[in-house]
Amino acid sequence: MSVAESRPVPPAWRLLLGYVRPHRRALAAGAFLSLLTGVTGLLLPLVAKGLIDDLSHDRAITGALLAMSALVVANAALGGLGSYVLRRTAESVVLGARRTLSSYLLRLRITAVDRSEPGDLMARITSDTTLLRQVTTDSLVGLGTGGLTLVATVVMMGFVDPVLLGVTLAVVVGAGTVIGVMFPRIQRASRRAQDAVGAMGASLERILGALRTVKASGAEHREERTLHAAAEESWRQSVHAAKWSAAAGNTAGLAMQIAFLTVLAVGGARVATGAIDVGTLVAFLLYVFYLMAPIQQVVNAVTQYQAGSAALARIQESLALPAEPAAQASPLPAPDAEPAALAFEDVRFRYDDDLPYIHHGVTFTVPARGMTAFVGPSGAGKTTVFSLIERFYDPASGTITFDGRPLGDWELPALRAAIGYVEQDAPVLSGSLRENLLLGNPEAGEDALDEVVKTTRLDGLVARLPKGLDTLVGHRGTKLSGGERQRVAIARALLRRPRLLLLDEATSQLDAVNEAALRDTVADVARETTVLVVAHRLSTVTAADRIVVMDAGRVRAVGTHRELVAADPLYAELATTQFLATTG
Repeated sequence: MSVAESRPVPPAWRLLLGYVRPHRRALAAGAFLSLLTGVTGLLLPLVAKGLIDDLSHDRAITGALLAMSALVVANAALGGLGSYVLRRTAESVVLGARRTLSSYLLRLRITAVDRSEPGDLMARITSDTTLLRQVTTDSLVGLGTGGLTLVATVVMMGFVDPVLLGVTLAVVVGAGTVIGVMFPRIQRASRRAQDAVGAMGASLERILGALRTVKASGAEHREERTLHAAAEESWRQSVHAAKWSAAAGNTAGLAMQIAFLTVLAVGGARVATGAIDVGTLVAFLLYVFYLMAPIQQVVNAVTQYQAGSAALARIQESLALPAEPAAQASPLPAPDAEPAALAFEDVRFRYDDDLPYIHHGVTFTVPARGMTAFVGPSGAGKTTVFSLIERFYDPASGTITFDGRPLGDWELPALRAAIGYVEQDAPVLSGSLRENLLLGNPEAGEDALDEVVKTTRLDGLVARLPKGLDTLVGHRGTKLSGGERQRVAIARALLRRPRLLLLDEATSQLDAVNEAALRDTVADVARETTVLVVAHRLSTVTAADRIVVMDAGRVRAVGTHRELVAADPLYAELATTQFLATTG
């Protein structure tokens, strides 16, 4: 199931209110200031009418001028303060959405990550949440304050002259009907534009994640075309959305110009017949000018809402993906904690409903303490065993027990706190070497850190680095060799003091000297804890207390090296070909 295939999302307005609710007081304060700004603006035409009347009757205009000056200053001050409050609130809404979404994405089940594009998920945290800024200020507040100001302006216009109000409303209603037809097109175009941005992010992440492979394959030009095609699609959809948004805005502006000219013509005729005086016409024309702002505000509010609703839907789709339950982090095991016992009983598993089974009734038992090695041809399901133990995936049937309890009965933080896991590709994160080593146990002291650095033979590397442990290792550890990354991953796992240590071909990129040293280290660890290794080297396998031979998703034999060489033809073949070739 991809992101787009997740369950339907609630209406955009309900989602928006959910994000705004924690900031409702600040938002109300900003809206109130905006309304006060509108009130001061509405009073200006009335004061102007009084000023003209005073001039017509040779009365003093000092009071009117002072009143107009005070209103102008108050309008500017209130407008600036209200704008700041609203923008600050909008940024807080964006911050809250990013916190919520990033926290949720970190808890996504691996199955959901497997079916999604990381670049598209990143676009939802960055570009989609950014649109909440506009939709908060322009849509939610803009629609409220703009709508109230529009109503208040219409009321004042009716107070000044009902006939001219009728003329104005006729033009505005006609334009509103045309604009209303455009809004659904704006929403569809905005959604496609946001999807295109996500697709472009996914394309970029795909290329940058394997840039060395792309360069080594001479595929820069082909991938460049792919990336440019994604960028052009994003451009086309964004331009399409901009076209309809511009059409709606210009229609509103054109309607107000037509209304002004119509009012000027009809109002001039009414002045000529004596139905109204010049001051009334001037005041009404000022209101027509003033009407432009709230109408434009309402149109922009609805336009931004269409774009924002697409972003909100994409954010909510991400929040609807399957995720692990939120829970507090569990403390790591005590240094004297007992090693863990593990058992698989008739476990069947496949990565998706439309894919074949990887495990076909896998059964084995691992007692507490000691080393158990998993061997078998590629695709036998060895690495999948570790993924199931970590509960990255759940089996389709069968039972996995940890210390005699089914894995499903364990809280995930408590389960994973007891496990140290070294993955096959030994990933290293961008940052310093120290940060990578302390990733699984940030509370580890300097003594423990120094000990594990020496144990994994990283002390020579640390001595060579310009800033020692505080040296940056580059994106995905590009400044380290493959063997150094493996040793970093092993040291990181050992710092967790695990009750169960999982090593997935953890020494495959080490030279013979370092491999032998780490093999001795793992053997020492196995005396105090439970160690599971996936291995292809004969030297690692022969040191194991027990060996589980897997083939085609099944366990075909369990025993020691000596027993299996004599009893299992597949293991005997592996021992004389693959293992020996690897070590040779």
